[in-house]
Amino acid sequence: MEGSYRKNILQSFIVDSNEVLNLKLVRTPEDIGNEETTFKPEMSHQIFGENESIFGYQDLQINLFYTAGKLNTYLGMEYKKQIDPKQFEGATADDVMGSITPKLPPGFLSNLDDFTNTLNKEQSFKPYGELLSSHTVNKGSATEKHFEIYSTTIDEPGFRDYHERLQTFLLWFVDAACFIDVDDDRWRFYLIFEKYECDGGHRYAICGYATVYLYFAYPNKTRPRISQFLVLPPFQKIGLGAELLRVIYRSFLKNDNILDITVEDPSEEFTRLRDFVDSMNCRKLPSFSKEKLLQGFSTEMVEEAQQELKINKKQARRVYEILRFLSTNLADVEEYRAYRLDVKRRLNIPYQKEASDYKKLQKALNPDELRSTLSTSTKEQRIENLEKQYQLLENEYRHILERLATAAK
Repeated sequence: MEGSYRKNILQSFIVDSNEVLNLKLVRTPEDIGNEETTFKPEMSHQIFGENESIFGYQDLQINLFYTAGKLNTYLGMEYKKQIDPKQFEGATADDVMGSITPKLPPGFLSNLDDFTNTLNKEQSFKPYGELLSSHTVNKGSATEKHFEIYSTTIDEPGFRDYHERLQTFLLWFVDAACFIDVDDDRWRFYLIFEKYECDGGHRYAICGYATVYLYFAYPNKTRPRISQFLVLPPFQKIGLGAELLRVIYRSFLKNDNILDITVEDPSEEFTRLRDFVDSMNCRKLPSFSKEKLLQGFSTEMVEEAQQELKINKKQARRVYEILRFLSTNLADVEEYRAYRLDVKRRLNIPYQKEASDYKKLQKALNPDELRSTLSTSTKEQRIENLEKQYQLLENEYRHILERLATAAK
């Protein structure tokens, strides 16, 4: 009984690190005490381990606040009770501050009053770099907001320190996040800000950002690769991600030295965003007309997508499948069947290679060696796997089509 009681007591000192971390972009002193301005991390395992839990505290709250423009930073924690090692066989509380502080650049504040005082300097903040785009969301309504997108390099005065603070958001929202080597001058940075009215003037609040690396492409071209891409939670679901991606594309389209634009290890969410933006853009190209889509994937599509939109061949094929699905009459049994077969032929390519490799090995190895070297799928397994792959893909494409339909209204 006593062991069960002690176990329950220990359990009460374990908290979910995602639940107890409070993030804020602070514009006014009132924001600090306003729960509506708080947002939570999507993940915290990169700081607190795979279980995303913290041991040793009851009613723990961790506050990581940033001023909305300059990103002056405050880190603090509070709790009702901390575990006493003498009562629980030496069990000690996790070092919360020691886990977070190495990830924050020097100069963050641990006194809330000092942090609040830095808000007086927010009016002097101006975005770094060149203004590429400005647009308005919910124009004419009570929720109208204005946004601006800028491009800069690490050489912009003051931006190096700013970027050090900005990139700390990756830890909570991008899996396998790593801080980049900003001393490499081939990095380009794109930042999106909300421009809002305050005290008779304008101020800026960071909404998100992206990094792009300019890779060399043989023999004399450049291949930009989108590396990091983040829109912060308070600014999601209003089209800012799509607009940021479109602006990145536009910044390279007129440069003949650019071969195509790629993406480094995209998340599922970013893949959907990219599919949507690329599909919107490709719909305007002659080679992606309904008539040509129903005739199948073509070299013309590859070339036009690359020349006009800097889209690579693999992504052009994916966009073709999305737009052909849109153009397919699903009530027409033969038309729908032709579409499914077309996609499955592409999905079957790895299995064809597997079969080809197996035939080559058959000639070179005896039966025992062959069995120990290669495990091949049966025909039934291949058909079943293909169908599963296809169904997953069709579901993904349906989501893109829903968003395309909404955007067209």
